[in-house]
Amino acid sequence: MYVLVINAGSSSLKYQLLDTESGNYVGKGLCERIGIDGKIEHKQADGTKTVKVVDIPDHTVAMKYVVEALTDPQIGCIKSMDEIQAVGHRIVSGGPYFFESCLLTDEVLEKLKLCRDFAPLHTDAGLMGINGCLQVMKNVPQVLVFDTAFHQTMPEKAYFYPIDYELAKKYNIRKYGYHGTSHKFVSKEMIKILGKPAEETKIVTCHIGNGASIAAVKGGKVIDTTMGFTPLAGIEMGTRCGSIDPSVVTYIMEKENMTPEQMNTFMNKKCGFLGVSGVSSDSRDIEAGILNGDKRCELAANIIAYQVQKYIGAYAAAMNGLDAVVFTAGMGENNPELRERACADMEFLGIKIDNELNARTHHQPNNVKLSTSESRVQVYVIPTNEELAIARDAEAIVKKL
Repeated sequence: MYVLVINAGSSSLKYQLLDTESGNYVGKGLCERIGIDGKIEHKQADGTKTVKVVDIPDHTVAMKYVVEALTDPQIGCIKSMDEIQAVGHRIVSGGPYFFESCLLTDEVLEKLKLCRDFAPLHTDAGLMGINGCLQVMKNVPQVLVFDTAFHQTMPEKAYFYPIDYELAKKYNIRKYGYHGTSHKFVSKEMIKILGKPAEETKIVTCHIGNGASIAAVKGGKVIDTTMGFTPLAGIEMGTRCGSIDPSVVTYIMEKENMTPEQMNTFMNKKCGFLGVSGVSSDSRDIEAGILNGDKRCELAANIIAYQVQKYIGAYAAAMNGLDAVVFTAGMGENNPELRERACADMEFLGIKIDNELNARTHHQPNNVKLSTSESRVQVYVIPTNEELAIARDAEAIVKKL
């Protein structure tokens, strides 16, 4: 089945047309600077890239350019849009309303708007992408796939915050978790590698990119994860602070005379690698800074590695054991220094990696085992493929229609 996967941002729209049978994409691209001026970059299956500067005032126009690119006689990959049997939308938060992927209906669309409270920027962007598809591809089934869905198996003791119970219930305040599509994909891959029944497995998945989260996956189901009510919680990220003492927030607001909106921007956009290093939010710049003797870059790198170590240990305790640790996403797949720091001095837990192999492992399209033969815990780099996971969810739902 050909499934078009859409990942909409406020001023961008990523797309990928996937053949679910082979698992490969047949065409993909990015519309960016939507509402500013506009550019579309389209990539064919053989890697050939085409870039066009065009006027893209909104996501509906972006979708029209996507259709044109996919069906173009020279650069396209299909003869007509009739070959596309489903559209899968990546939706960051399902809030308290959606616990699994679902077919888009008028009722679902109205309920999705209620998720603005939990991820306002992401939800509005998703709605714009959906609207663009509805305008251009009216008769194609649309499926919503939620980043929060995979985490819905967490027990109450893991997701409930120790605040006033009635207030928590009134405003649906709880840990939701994010990056669920990625955690689901790589944990399933790791279960295959372990070669034993899913219900017997204990895996820690580390999705570490500019946004980062770690999950404890026991028996194929999430029992805990680091991101919380919003994608701000957990470990240090590119520009996000992760979990900090809540009183730090009110203290800074008082001292710097910040509004809640300014404080929210500060924690999401000016902290993490960027805030600690003062150099960049990009781990490649951080590693370059370390080589040049920059102590603040070294501190930023050491903080995230230490936090990853702590969560691996904590989640091993929560699961009463550990079979495997998986590194994935931008940094997880391509930053060997992070993996080496995070796995150092973990022999007590049964983790020992081949540092020479680890140093050579980046930009790999395939799964790579980093653990040595003496390691009781298997450590892998598994490239995530959220688009394929979304496409397969969409396929499963559409086949039931």
